[in-house]
Amino acid sequence: MLNYKSVAELVALANAQGITISQLALQDQAQQMETTEDEIISQMRHNLNVMRTSAEKGLKPGIKSVSGLSGGDGYKAHVYAAKGETLGGSFCARATAIALAIQEYNAAMGKIVASPTAGSCGILPAGVITMMEQRDISEERAIMSLITAGAIGMVIANEASVSGAQGGCQAECGSAAAMTAAALAEMSGGTNDMVAHAAAFALQNLMGLVCDPVAGLVEVPCILRNGGSIAIAINSADLALAGIENVIPIDEVILAMDEVGNAMSETLRETSQGGLAATPTGKAIYEKIFGGK
Repeated sequence: MLNYKSVAELVALANAQGITISQLALQDQAQQMETTEDEIISQMRHNLNVMRTSAEKGLKPGIKSVSGLSGGDGYKAHVYAAKGETLGGSFCARATAIALAIQEYNAAMGKIVASPTAGSCGILPAGVITMMEQRDISEERAIMSLITAGAIGMVIANEASVSGAQGGCQAECGSAAAMTAAALAEMSGGTNDMVAHAAAFALQNLMGLVCDPVAGLVEVPCILRNGGSIAIAINSADLALAGIENVIPIDEVILAMDEVGNAMSETLRETSQGGLAATPTGKAIYEKIFGGK
């Protein structure tokens, strides 16, 4: 396991060697795990293939969760994106459809890659897969971007949390969006500093997001939050690639996110006692699925 304590450390070490964050993380991971870079790349290729399979299956019509609460929205978004009339452009529309589809596939008990969690599993794959499809990104570059995302995620996990039960949805979808923004920035040819700024934009724009799953299931609002978070990740990468710098460094954003998560009421940290789960409709859904209060 990489034990980076800050993104600043990642950037400084990579810049000093004149390499990307992904190349640095790959070297370090191979050394620490006493394995070869090729073996790590092979494992990451497997993860990428699982992501692509879950997207393909999730985009098909007829997907339905065991609870019956979700399913089919990824397909609807896919059909809408294909019309070419979306407000946010084809890239964002396609990524949104994939994010929804993978999260719905997860709710239907399909195999996914937790990235970094099951509740945020649609965000990173959506960004990477859409880049491969629409920007002709090679599988090799996509795999390296996943390594960059993993490095950013490790820093967040080490210094804060990626658990909704500990830090709210900001720790899950926020972390996933930060990882995705970083991956998109690197795949687009951004500098290591741009990668860090992209992650900072995404995390700060999702800061404070609560975890309030209706009926205790990772479906509502989790699935649609994946769809919204990929849009934030894309926008964050664009901001960084434009040369805009975040005023608050990413490592301070991570610590602030952790502080916000610790300050949240337990009703807003995956207990389904507050937020959308506590609305009249949310309660009615619980009673319909599980019966009683």
